[in-house]
Amino acid sequence: MYGPAGEPEYCQAGQEEDEMSATERELAEDAQWKRIQQNTFTRWANEHLKSVSKHIGNLETDLSDGLRLIALIEVLSGKHLPKHNKRPNFKSQKLENVSVALQFLEKDENIRIINIGQYQQPHPVDNHGQ
Repeated sequence: MYGPAGEPEYCQAGQEEDEMSATERELAEDAQWKRIQQNTFTRWANEHLKSVSKHIGNLETDLSDGLRLIALIEVLSGKHLPKHNKRPNFKSQKLENVSVALQFLEKDENIRIINIGQYQQPHPVDNHGQ
């Protein structure tokens, strides 16, 4: 039996499998690279957080309330961040803490924050041809 391109169908199936395995390999390599980056950043952050007796085990969960993020920024900058919620219980309080940290980085440390929540910057428009 032949497929639409005149090739035997078993060849098309083999090509699809090759393409799938290439995609799966790329995804696996990307996931491995992400794990390496996460582990490297976590070790680096924990090295700095030792001085304030804090620790990050999981980046996704441990930074979500903003407290360890604020602690890390304070250690690195040598400054105290503005008032924030020391015991955030609600999602809104956690988001406020993260916002305090990001605003401090932008306003006090002049670090440009892009593509993070409300901090997303629109892409510049090229008006040269008009």
